[in-house]
Amino acid sequence: MTTTVIAADPAPTVGILGGGFMARVHTAAARAAGGSVVGVATSSPESSVRAARTLGIPLAFESAIDLIESDEIDTVHICTPNVTHEAFASRAIELGKNVICEKPLATSVAAARELMEHAGASAAASAVPFVYRYHPMVREARARMRRGELGRLFTVRGEYLQDWLWSDDDDDWRVDADRGGPSRAFADIGSHLCDLIEFVTDDRISRVSATASTVHPRRGTAQVRTEDAVAVAFETEGGAIGTLLVSQVSAGRKNHLTFEISGQHESLVFDQEQPELLWVGRVGGFTAVPRVEQLMDASAAGYSIVPAGHPMGYQDAFNAFVRDVYRSAAGAAVDGIPSFADGYRAAVLTEAVLDSSRRGSWVDTPHLDLSEQQGARR
Repeated sequence: MTTTVIAADPAPTVGILGGGFMARVHTAAARAAGGSVVGVATSSPESSVRAARTLGIPLAFESAIDLIESDEIDTVHICTPNVTHEAFASRAIELGKNVICEKPLATSVAAARELMEHAGASAAASAVPFVYRYHPMVREARARMRRGELGRLFTVRGEYLQDWLWSDDDDDWRVDADRGGPSRAFADIGSHLCDLIEFVTDDRISRVSATASTVHPRRGTAQVRTEDAVAVAFETEGGAIGTLLVSQVSAGRKNHLTFEISGQHESLVFDQEQPELLWVGRVGGFTAVPRVEQLMDASAAGYSIVPAGHPMGYQDAFNAFVRDVYRSAAGAAVDGIPSFADGYRAAVLTEAVLDSSRRGSWVDTPHLDLSEQQGARR
């Protein structure tokens, strides 16, 4: 008797750009998804060596471009300061590499669109880590919305609150507009919130009215030109209205991302700090639906990788995202990957929010038809 063994697709050979927290998350996710992480590059040869030792990566490249151009790398994860994304992603795409680029995809709408179009013309995979859409209960909310269980969408409420920049003594490269871009709080975390809302509802934010606040005009000796908090009122193409509150100065809030969508039949609430539950409200009462596969839509249950009662969290969502990107790169048809088109969409919304805050008026947020998104996988 013989057994036929089907060879697995070759493991991606992965290079990591950056050595901070997100580089650690990407490295763990790449390995969990079957990638072979072979190289890392940071801001200097010396820090690349330190990052390689810390992350257990064999090769420390002298520069990001050296890593991108290496024949030993076929997949590049970009976890460097925002203003570098455009150049690094563009060069990797030009060489036919698969690219996972941290958000914001670029610090301007024009640059984000150029990257989207460049990636759309490539046969390689490209994606932006809007990973909160990989929580199983987010997929469950999306499935319920698509089945029509909420009915017509009435209202949406979203919050993303953190406190890691609460004090004027707190600082980070993201505060510096020359490195992080013109938006901080909204581009950094508000983009996640908008992506979740549009992903779950299959509806688009059509216009916004925003106000932004810089709580600390100075941090240390530097003047601050980016916002600490943003409040947004919005309307959707489908006729719903909503509000968003985004803050990196909310004491006690560590990573409070939550949304509530309300329709004619029921409401849904997801809180990523309690990702094992989906709150379902009806006029006669409410229930908390747990992550139990027998209660979930198949599209959501597929992301439930451990039995109910064994908590899943942020790294699990990130791992699932990277796994899907690698599967797509190998030729699989995968639903829901956040593409460079979604990165471009985030840039459009961010620019509209900043514009509205400056002008004190409503600003439209047009989006591209899928036919224009040049190969984007959504």
